[in-house]
Amino acid sequence: MKHGNTRFLIVGLGLMGGSYAKALSERGYAVDGIDIDSTTIDYALKHGYIQRGGIVNEVSLITDADVIISCVYPRTCVNWILENQKYMKSGAYLSDISGVKANVVEPIQTSLRKDLEFVPAHPMCGRELRGVVYANTEMIKGANFILTPTEKNSEEAVSFFVEFAKELGFGKISRLTCEEHDRMIAYVSQLTHAIAVSLMNASENPQINEYTGDSFRDLTRIAKINEQMWSELFIGNKQNLIREIDAFQMELSSLKQAIEDEDYAELKEKFIQSTQRRIQFDR
Repeated sequence: MKHGNTRFLIVGLGLMGGSYAKALSERGYAVDGIDIDSTTIDYALKHGYIQRGGIVNEVSLITDADVIISCVYPRTCVNWILENQKYMKSGAYLSDISGVKANVVEPIQTSLRKDLEFVPAHPMCGRELRGVVYANTEMIKGANFILTPTEKNSEEAVSFFVEFAKELGFGKISRLTCEEHDRMIAYVSQLTHAIAVSLMNASENPQINEYTGDSFRDLTRIAKINEQMWSELFIGNKQNLIREIDAFQMELSSLKQAIEDEDYAELKEKFIQSTQRRIQFDR
């Protein structure tokens, strides 16, 4: 990456921000952190995830940073970067982890100082747990990493974040346009969360946990959801997500019809197709 003395600033030391900080510190990089919660900062300092920490807007930490990675919710990401860019070092690189790009990338890149560069990214990993106490580097290893650079990005800056992803242990590193990213993520991430939430809310049986097996637990793991972040993600990508929900409802209706018609051949065909497609995900 840039050089051995590169100093990172992680904004938002939650699960992902904490994991980034931990991974970078373990590799010998200088890492600082900013968060709204003093107990989070204390925890990160105590465990060696960061060298210095501050609450909300610690100007000295912003000024010293060579690379700033925003690990906060999409709207907060935009506001924080634009409000604090006046403190940033000339030539600094910026990035994010936002799960939607439509309402993040354009406002940042349009209003960002010309001597700064924002390269949008999305690490495809996470857990249903919240907070720095659950930070870990294992979930990063081999995970997919998506960059969504635009014409405003230099190849040098994009290459830096490719190396960043490799350094932290990510697996496949892809480049998509912001539009491609949001269309894809509506299906592989947002729709799956919508299904898990709906499945969990479909029954009011208070004792359902006493009867379920692994299949139900596996399907609903991500229903234990961050209500603020995912509300922003769903609404920020609503057109793509609504289209995927409509397509899913059509497929579910087709499955329902095959059951009503006792169409064994159709059901078997659907099961064989789903099995073949799912095998591609096995590592």
